[in-house]
Amino acid sequence: MNVKINRIVVATDGSENVKNAVDWGIELAKANDAIVTALYAIPPSGISLAMRGKSWAKGLQEHLKDEANKAVGYITDRGREEEVAVESEIIEDKNPADAIVNFSSKSDIDLIVMGTLGRTGLEHILLGSVAEKVVRHSDTQVLVVPSR
Repeated sequence: MNVKINRIVVATDGSENVKNAVDWGIELAKANDAIVTALYAIPPSGISLAMRGKSWAKGLQEHLKDEANKAVGYITDRGREEEVAVESEIIEDKNPADAIVNFSSKSDIDLIVMGTLGRTGLEHILLGSVAEKVVRHSDTQVLVVPSR
């Protein structure tokens, strides 16, 4: 099988567990002379949506955007170190898995790279496994990388 990979999405939630997936995505991009899109899906906060206009709700949304910028910034920095072109995309969506699948489908992505573990605890229980949902619903090939 001869497959050319031109565009790779590296999905991140900014956690330590995704760093191994970032390394895999960057190395695959380097080996294939591909472009990476660092993708972060900001799940809306039910509180911030219900309380629009409240200063603390705005603060929460700003915090979420700051976290997203840090996460995609990490991938951009790793790409720069390895001389790999990295674009950043931050999407607000109620379902991070749907955001990853839909973005990849609309953007002619050849491969999605993501970690097996991201956020943990109550957040994981409420959201379920994003990686599992992406694997089940994506028409794009998905590489799921375990944390170190």
